[in-house]
Amino acid sequence: MDNILKQLPDALLPWFDENKRDLPWRQDKDPYHIWLSEIMLQQTRVEAVKGYYARFLEALPSIEALANCDDDHLHKLWEGLGYYSRIRNLKKAAQVIMGTYGGSFPTEYDHILALPGIGDYTAGAISSIAFDQRKAAVDGNVLRVYSRLMNDATPIDTLQMKSRVRRELEEIYPDRAGDFTQALMELGATLCGPNWAPKCESCPCRSFCRACAAGTMETLPVKSPKRQKRQEDRTVFILECDGSYALCKRPDTGLLASLWQFPDAPGAIEVSSAMDLVEGWGIQVKDVRRQLDKKHIFTHIIWNMRGFYMEVKTKSDKFAWFSAEEIEENAALPTAYRQFWEAMYHD
Repeated sequence: MDNILKQLPDALLPWFDENKRDLPWRQDKDPYHIWLSEIMLQQTRVEAVKGYYARFLEALPSIEALANCDDDHLHKLWEGLGYYSRIRNLKKAAQVIMGTYGGSFPTEYDHILALPGIGDYTAGAISSIAFDQRKAAVDGNVLRVYSRLMNDATPIDTLQMKSRVRRELEEIYPDRAGDFTQALMELGATLCGPNWAPKCESCPCRSFCRACAAGTMETLPVKSPKRQKRQEDRTVFILECDGSYALCKRPDTGLLASLWQFPDAPGAIEVSSAMDLVEGWGIQVKDVRRQLDKKHIFTHIIWNMRGFYMEVKTKSDKFAWFSAEEIEENAALPTAYRQFWEAMYHD
């Protein structure tokens, strides 16, 4: 084992004790709390998660409450966090925990890994932080720290690299496994972060970091070239009739599954064709108030979205009709569609 990695625990743990951020999910070792926070933090900033985390636990304080929660209420609690497959898998996993483990979170790594929506990273985080097991949680922060410590230009987004880092780290895990996992993450999030120059002068690993010695810190880590995102045009209809707005549910599978949305259609439709389409739904158009173009970027696709705000004379049973208050309280709109709703008040 490389001597550099062997030095990590003694360097990181005292630094973590002195410098760790006061985060709400660090107040205890409840595996439900750690699991929820790790899922919320995927692709999401810490500051954005804090409020969601508190509201979610207030509404659903236990795994049992999560397992029994109505889907619409669950989606509303998650609204704005995006990547909605995360919340669907949270509920599925909670139901497995209730049915298979009697409501107690499993303690064995393989059992945790087998839960819906949990991969190697999350299983490692829960195992180490909640149960102090020597299991590494290798995320982007940890990969960045490793690549700079070792001055390693291997692309960090390959399975081979992640597996190697996980294996090598687990060989040097100390007794304080949970604190060591969090210390690695903390270093990557606060001093050795992305998109800005690393703060090497404050780093507890500066004396043995190879990239610091070679002056290559800002060229690392290396990532594989990104594939160009596919683009789709969509036309969205914000239809208002006597203070009620048309909504419909997305399909049960696929992108944004089971969430509420405004009616839409493929393509960038012009206003006359848009009116004809709405009339074809059995709805009389009174006025086209506004056209607004927006964009929403998913992981692998970009939606170029055109929105038409229409006042209509009649409602159709093809859609559900919600008041503005009901949309705010009960209907979870994914960000792609919510941006048109918010534009009514802010644009």
